[in-house]
Amino acid sequence: MKKLFVAASCALALVAGSVQAKDWNEVRIAFDVPYEPFEYKDENGNLTGFEVELATAMCQEMQAKCDFVIQSWDGMIPGLLARKFDAIMSSMSITPERAERVNFSKPYYNTPGGWFARKGFDADVTSKDEMKGKIIGVQRGTTMDTYATETFGGIATIKRYTTADDMVLDLEGQRLDVVFVDYPVGEQTILTKDAFVEVGKPVKLGEGVGVAMRKRDTDLADKVNAALDKIKEDGTYDAIMKKYFAYDVKM
Repeated sequence: MKKLFVAASCALALVAGSVQAKDWNEVRIAFDVPYEPFEYKDENGNLTGFEVELATAMCQEMQAKCDFVIQSWDGMIPGLLARKFDAIMSSMSITPERAERVNFSKPYYNTPGGWFARKGFDADVTSKDEMKGKIIGVQRGTTMDTYATETFGGIATIKRYTTADDMVLDLEGQRLDVVFVDYPVGEQTILTKDAFVEVGKPVKLGEGVGVAMRKRDTDLADKVNAALDKIKEDGTYDAIMKKYFAYDVKM
């Protein structure tokens, strides 16, 4: 009798799970904060930014109630797989390594990585000889981290940070020679200060940024892709983009 009860309970759980997976009336979306202009808190402590507004529009199109979760970057994929949230919409570049663990939506934006340093920095960031011995700041686990490590690992010192803000503070404190970050982040958090400049040319990385979801949640991915397509078609995406960028980031 106990076995029958357990079997019946499991069957009910499976049915309940399948209903939720098909409906997705509630979706929990994770962001790494602060990462201006993509996701950050305004002066009133409210979560805002390009991806936050985009996620809000996407959820409205999906007719879903979305809860926004703040999660540190290095816990993003583990948190998703542990079902702490249902999607990551936090500038996660689509890479083959990540695609082995998660399901990505179609890419919804692509911006390059940018090199930023104090005025007077004169090393060529494309030269291994000139970058020898330099201290490079990157955010841990990003495509910028991968690129800097593969290009200058063993030649320069790579310092990894949990947040972009901490990295910028060390650049200001002269504990770093140069940082390699998502270009709009550097543009809006570093170039706004008189002492800093862009060095070298932007570097295009990866296949763009997508919404990351669990592989089993293919129905959620279908809804996300359909919603992103619609807000691109009806002009909502462009209206949000123009609030944060002076150039086109849409894919």
